[in-house]
Amino acid sequence: QVQLVESGGGLVQPGGSLRLSCVHSGSSLDYYVIGWFRQAPGKEREGISCKSGSDGMTYYADSVKGRFTISRDNAKNTVYLQMNDLKREDTAVYYCATTRSLRSPGSWCLSQYEYDNWGQGTQVTVSS
Repeated sequence: QVQLVESGGGLVQPGGSLRLSCVHSGSSLDYYVIGWFRQAPGKEREGISCKSGSDGMTYYADSVKGRFTISRDNAKNTVYLQMNDLKREDTAVYYCATTRSLRSPGSWCLSQYEYDNWGQGTQVTVSS
């Protein structure tokens, strides 16, 4: 079982940047797909990015494409979400999640129902 702990959230002005971290422990992510999700108050949880631990391929939601980048540092057992040009509508609690799969990322990996292991979340607030 993989344990996940997110960090790096905070308050940032519109146009600013943040990097979220998701430290995983318990087993290698080579056989998993890792996803980043967010949930704003009163809204459903939204998948925004995912990455295959086996082939490294990535996939992004249109809402973050070109602004957010998902990456992995095997040596640190960490998956990152670099968020640039942040907008007020990016305000949410951000979660990382994993599912054991060798499928290449696609629209399927933005569905929360594909994942069975979640971190506790980290708050991101974009405000001036």
